Amino acid sequence: MTARIISGTEIAQKIREELKEEIDLLKSRHGITPGLATVIVGDDPASQTYVSSKIKSCQALGIFSTNYPLHESTSEKELLYLVKTLNDDPTINGILVQVPLPKHINENKVLTAIHPDKDVDGFHPVNIGRMVIGEQGLLPCTPAGIQQMLMRSHVETNGAEVVIVGRSNIVGKPIANMLMQKAGGANATVTVCHSATRDIASHTRRADILISAIGKPRFITADMVKPGATVIDVGTNEIGKTPAGKRILCGDVDFDNVKTVAGAITPVPGGVGPMTIVILMANTVKAAKLAHGLQ
Repeated sequence: MTARIISGTEIAQKIREELKEEIDLLKSRHGITPGLATVIVGDDPASQTYVSSKIKSCQALGIFSTNYPLHESTSEKELLYLVKTLNDDPTINGILVQVPLPKHINENKVLTAIHPDKDVDGFHPVNIGRMVIGEQGLLPCTPAGIQQMLMRSHVETNGAEVVIVGRSNIVGKPIANMLMQKAGGANATVTVCHSATRDIASHTRRADILISAIGKPRFITADMVKPGATVIDVGTNEIGKTPAGKRILCGDVDFDNVKTVAGAITPVPGGVGPMTIVILMANTVKAAKLAHGLQ
C-alpha cells in the first residue's frame, strides 16, 4: 500500500481561484478592494523571503498591498505608532507584522496592538478567544490551512481520533481547538502530545488523523502510525544544502517509510506550507467583508 498524497500546492491553487473570483466580485459589485499591510523590521533573509511571497500573492489576486520595511534600529514606540496608523487606515483590512522582531522590541506587545479585526495572522488573544468558543473571527493561518486540507481531501473528522504532536500557540493548540469544535462539524476527539508525554508512540498509533508539528526531522516513523491513518506533516526542517546553496528540507515525518503504512499523507515541501499563505489571503478578504458588514 502506498498512501494517497494530499497536495497543499494543488489545494492552495484551488482556493486562490475561488478567492480571485470573490475579490473580483467585491470590486465590481461593492467597490471594495481588500488591503493588506506587511511590516518587516530588519533584514532577516527568511523574513524577507516570506514577506516577498505574501506581496506576490496579493498582486496575483488583486489585493491592495503595501509594505513597510523598517530598519533594525526601529524603536518599539515607532513600530507601535505605525501599527496604530494602520489600525486607523480604512484602506487596510489586514496587518501583518513579520516575526521574529529584534530583541529590543516586545513582540507580544506589538502583536496585541493590532486591532483584532485586522489581525490576519489570527494570533490576537481576542481572535484566539473567539476560536475557542466557536465565534466568528480570523483563524490562525496554518491550523486553518490544515482544516481546509482535511475537508477538501474528504478526510472524515466527525468522531475521528486525532493525535497532535506539538503544543505551540501557532499550530498545536489552535488546531486542537478547531478540530474538537462542534461548530463547523469537525467533532473530533483530540489528544495533544508534547515533550513531557510518556510513550508518544502509544498515542500516535491510535490516531485516525496524526498531525505532527514538533520541529524534529523525521521524528514520526512508520511504527508510530496506524495503518490507513491520515498523516499531516507541519514540520519544515533544514537538513542541509545542495552544492548550489539551496536548502534541503524534510518534515517531522519519515515520509518514504510512513507512506507505505498511512492511507493519506502530506509531503514536505508542497504540503502544509502553501496553505499558510493562501489562508492569509483568505483572512484578508474575510476582514474586508467584515469591515463592510458583508459577513
